[in-house]
Amino acid sequence: MTSQDGSGTSRTQFRALLACLRPEQWTKNLLVFAALIFAQKLLVVGLVLRAVAAFVVFCAASSACYLVNDVLDAPRDRSHPAKCRRPVASGELPATVALVAAAALAIAAMVGGLVLSVRFGGVVAAYLVLQIAYSLFLKHEVILDVLCIAAGFLLRASGGAVVIEVEISNWLVICAGLLSLFLALAKRRHELLQLEGAVNHRRALAEYSPQLLDQMIAVVTASTLVAYSLYTMAPETVTKFGHDHLKLTIPFVLFGIFRYLYLVYSKEQGGSPSQHLLTDRPLLIDVFLFAVVSAWIVSRPH
Repeated sequence: MTSQDGSGTSRTQFRALLACLRPEQWTKNLLVFAALIFAQKLLVVGLVLRAVAAFVVFCAASSACYLVNDVLDAPRDRSHPAKCRRPVASGELPATVALVAAAALAIAAMVGGLVLSVRFGGVVAAYLVLQIAYSLFLKHEVILDVLCIAAGFLLRASGGAVVIEVEISNWLVICAGLLSLFLALAKRRHELLQLEGAVNHRRALAEYSPQLLDQMIAVVTASTLVAYSLYTMAPETVTKFGHDHLKLTIPFVLFGIFRYLYLVYSKEQGGSPSQHLLTDRPLLIDVFLFAVVSAWIVSRPH
């Protein structure tokens, strides 16, 4: 009986550990492929394999950070209507097991990053440091919290450029950064409206108001659309691709942002961008079409 109980406990903890890795959040790491597409390297098999390896490395690194975050947030998560069901907060997964797994994943990510290249290993190290600092104290600092989330996305995008050894485009930094801010602000708005005791759960939330977040979302939304539109028609973009057809992808960006705003304001969602990407069919189709059309346009001969 003891052996069976022990085996059952191990299986339960293993399932809980898998849940804490948050594989549904790995869609964020798809940003590493942005440089591959827009650098016109999508048909270079060796570089595609390096980008896939970079994606795996970031999945390991991000999961390590999720585990650490869950351990640090467990006391506050127990008072959250949804996060109280997280394995560490609920007691289903011991904190020590979560921390050991986090250390193993972080080491694996660093080793994998350095194997790909020293520069890429540096990007992975910067990502890990940023995420741990965010979990420890930066998440409690108003405005800095959303900027840190955006910086995490930028490091993913930059890592994708570094690993295939292409120049990091200023347009990539601007567009990815603004889009990341848009998603982070929408997430904060959802959290603020869902939590009555915002001060007790996270100090930074108490510094925000729905009106302030609405203003910030409006500014970032307009900036994102303008920045991407300017990028598609910029002289250097036209020169690089030999045509201005990339502007045909603007409607997909418009629809994607407007659809997300619809989910945020009409459906009171926005708490999990990754979940919406996987479950909202119109948004999923739009992102897929954007990726396909973009890849086709940039790979066309001059």
